[in-house]
Amino acid sequence: MYQAYKYRIYPTSEQQLTLAKSFGCCRWFWNYSLNLCHETYRDTGKSLSRAAIQKMLPQLKKEHEWLKTDTYSQCLQVVALNLSTAYKNFFDRQAKLPKFKSKKGRQSITYPQNVEFQDNYIKLPKIGLVYYRRHRDFSGEIKTVTVSVNPDGKYFVSVLVEDDRVNPEKSAEGKAIGINLGSTHFCITSDGSKYQNPKNIAKYTLNLKRKQQKLARKQKGSNTRNKARIKIARVQGKIARCREDFLHKLSRKIVNENQVIAVENLAIKKRCDPASVKETPGSAPRHHNLGASISDCAWGMFETMLSYKAEKEGRIYIEVDRFLPYSQTCNICLNQVGSLSPNVKNWTCEHCHTTHNREINAAINIKNEALRILRVRNLPSHDKCQMHSKQELGTSSTANLRECKSPGKTSVLLDAIPSEDGNLSYSNSYSIG
Repeated sequence: MYQAYKYRIYPTSEQQLTLAKSFGCCRWFWNYSLNLCHETYRDTGKSLSRAAIQKMLPQLKKEHEWLKTDTYSQCLQVVALNLSTAYKNFFDRQAKLPKFKSKKGRQSITYPQNVEFQDNYIKLPKIGLVYYRRHRDFSGEIKTVTVSVNPDGKYFVSVLVEDDRVNPEKSAEGKAIGINLGSTHFCITSDGSKYQNPKNIAKYTLNLKRKQQKLARKQKGSNTRNKARIKIARVQGKIARCREDFLHKLSRKIVNENQVIAVENLAIKKRCDPASVKETPGSAPRHHNLGASISDCAWGMFETMLSYKAEKEGRIYIEVDRFLPYSQTCNICLNQVGSLSPNVKNWTCEHCHTTHNREINAAINIKNEALRILRVRNLPSHDKCQMHSKQELGTSSTANLRECKSPGKTSVLLDAIPSEDGNLSYSNSYSIG
């Protein structure tokens, strides 16, 4: 199994200069190769292979001596590998078309071999010994080592290793949970837990605004403007680290406490750009100023963390259809009401007279739909056809995987603070950070 470990490194001034040259050489070779691929495709209708790109290196080193002296040769070969991989992902419709790189963003180079770790130092070719913060150890065969620098000037090294561990077999025996993502509360679970949205951007909006105003008054190309840009990058880096810290802790808590995790397959990009979504007659009015708030929540990053952590722990992570009326369907009798206004947080079922909290009811229906899907997957093919024909949403006949929920919870202390807000019928609400 592949595992990546990230450490912060502290290069000296001379090493920073050498790394900057290496970043520049790899960035130039990427842009040169990408431009040549565009021209070749325009003239012949075909692109360049990885081998063809690597064959250009000897001639380019003769024409540009700094390609030979300022960077490690294998770092340039990795550039050709990364470019061919980027094109492959594009043709497989897994990524967008590769773009040209700029020196203003994050910079990185990759060493495929000849990297040594000596106590608290890492030995890089043409760089030498660099001190790194060894906060944890790693074991396994080193595959690649990537050195990067953020716009705020912080250097990191990422070590990709391959160990002998294998992912455990997935099993549905345990507690199941449904997660309803939102903006007021970051997420609401089917057991009644509510996790507050940290709103990281709002906390640093005033500080970021002042620094951006100072940057606008600086003369372009001046040294003071570059210093002001670094200050802004530090604030933005702080926001990103706070967001990742919250998501890592919450995803780890959920994965440790549950065996089956169900979420919606949200169209996050369309939610960030409501103008691209057509409003249907009679539907609830859309909010057109939630793009920044939704982006700050980072739902996609959260679902990605849940996915890979669940896979490593042998949990089942499943995404259900987002077009089903989870919040408008009673999880007791499956009676569906008409359209609910976004301002309605609690509603009473006309059939069974049960009062529901809108978000918790949706989370329960998400869980029931996931359990129905899991049961359909385990049925014989003839029974699957009959189940699909019923088109049920978490019914008692299909969602009776109640044995999937075991009593008790695993105690995990990951900065979980009790919170009394939310539905009064639930006492186990939490607020992270």
